[in-house]
Amino acid sequence: MIIKNPKFEISAVSKNQYPKGNLPEIVLVGKSNVGKSSFINTMIGRKNLARTSNVPGKTRQINFYNIDEKFYFVDLPGYGYSKMSKKEQIISGKYIEDYLEKGKNISLIIFLVDIRHKPTEDDNLMYDYILRSNLPFIILANKADKIAITKVDSEIEKIKKEFGISFSTILPFSSERKIYIENVWEEIEKYI
Repeated sequence: MIIKNPKFEISAVSKNQYPKGNLPEIVLVGKSNVGKSSFINTMIGRKNLARTSNVPGKTRQINFYNIDEKFYFVDLPGYGYSKMSKKEQIISGKYIEDYLEKGKNISLIIFLVDIRHKPTEDDNLMYDYILRSNLPFIILANKADKIAITKVDSEIEKIKKEFGISFSTILPFSSERKIYIENVWEEIEKYI
């Protein structure tokens, strides 16, 4: 997909702040340091539209990125960041839950996990939540550049086993090497 004019539209914390209209929303969920912002930048071919940081937990609100007036990438706050206070974790969790329950235009959830690590307890909770939502989703095993290319398939199989998956789409991804992008666009295009 060729992206010409992506733009950051709004940071929201409640339903009345979400963008108006009916554009499909591709929602990104995952741990604070899993690379959601880097994913957005890679997919749209920009370096800094979605702000990235070496310090996890920077995204504290729901960020809407308008992609050529065709759809939104919606970056939800990350979870599992230990330096975030309990109060901040509860508030971020509420934003995520409210959005996933009340968002009217959610077309696809992209659940990012780190290919190098066994899913955490928080990842398992999020996976269960996504299953209960009955919304379409795919899982991206991010940071595939951090392991040997010969190990990618076996690590994906480990993630499938950990989540007990037999039917969901799991794709590797790497913002660093910019590989696997076309496979992800193929999946996204089915929902927009």
